[in-house]
Amino acid sequence: MNVEQLATTAQALVADGKGLLAADESTGTIKKRFDQINTESTERSRRDYRHLLFTTPGAAEHISGVILFDETIRQESPDGKPLVKILQDAGMIPGIKVDSGAKPLAPHGVEKVTEGLDGLRERFQEYYKLGARFAKWRGVYDIGDGRPSRACISANAHALARYAALAQENDIVPVVEPEVLMDGSHTIADCERATEAVLRAVFAELAEQGVVLEGMLLKPNMVISGKDCPQQAGPDEVAKATVNCFKRVVPAAVPGIVFLSGGQGDEEATVNLNAINRLKAEEGAPWALSFSYGRALQQAALKAWGGKNDNADSARAAFRERAKATSAAAQGRYAA
Repeated sequence: MNVEQLATTAQALVADGKGLLAADESTGTIKKRFDQINTESTERSRRDYRHLLFTTPGAAEHISGVILFDETIRQESPDGKPLVKILQDAGMIPGIKVDSGAKPLAPHGVEKVTEGLDGLRERFQEYYKLGARFAKWRGVYDIGDGRPSRACISANAHALARYAALAQENDIVPVVEPEVLMDGSHTIADCERATEAVLRAVFAELAEQGVVLEGMLLKPNMVISGKDCPQQAGPDEVAKATVNCFKRVVPAAVPGIVFLSGGQGDEEATVNLNAINRLKAEEGAPWALSFSYGRALQQAALKAWGGKNDNADSARAAFRERAKATSAAAQGRYAA
């Protein structure tokens, strides 16, 4: 394990208001996105869409790294250049999603645990050779009727920590993603309690497994109201609950927190991130507070593209505009 390299990479990923583009949608998930624009999901169409995002002029001014799917890290551009090399040449760090998805947690299957640890050491070795310098693993938790349970919290914390240790063993920065889902009618206070319990367990397991905090990033949910909650918290309330929760449980040694958008609209995710960073400027916090967005960065570009490569320049312009706005929010300087 090269601790200095891990720390340097982690810091680069959250430097200067930059954040991550999550372009790691599974084949099934991106098909759903393509269905929205009446476009068939094929290896070529997926390649073409992601290629246009990666070749957006000036993207590296706002995007430090890109999380890739297994298919994408092996693909080449239409002119035969590896997509990984395109990212590297543009100044963006390639990353890779390594979990195999959330599966029903035995014995009842109401909650989920993320799988994919088997053979992960060997996959990390291959991904490093392919150019990946950071990775992502997502655990999911929902709220309601006693959930998340201690069993769910414990099982996912252990899996996240084992993944993180294996990543660092191979000089790959682990992005640790425990996501408390927005689905449901729970209040922001319910979300704060669940998020704190989840994060306490995750950092206890990370310590148990010997993970170097300086060489990792945290990718959590914001503390936010459930989608169906009648009383939706505004940006200032989201910021206060989020920062206060993290101050209680996230060690100062962690270089950065890159929030997931978690089902928020692109503007909502940007406004909330901006409020969080404005509060950080007032109260202080030891970590960079940035983003690792998928839909919130891509939705406008996907619609502009519409499955037609003739629209690539329009899609790139839409993507760059969202990246620029989100980067401004990561510095508390966004104006709607």
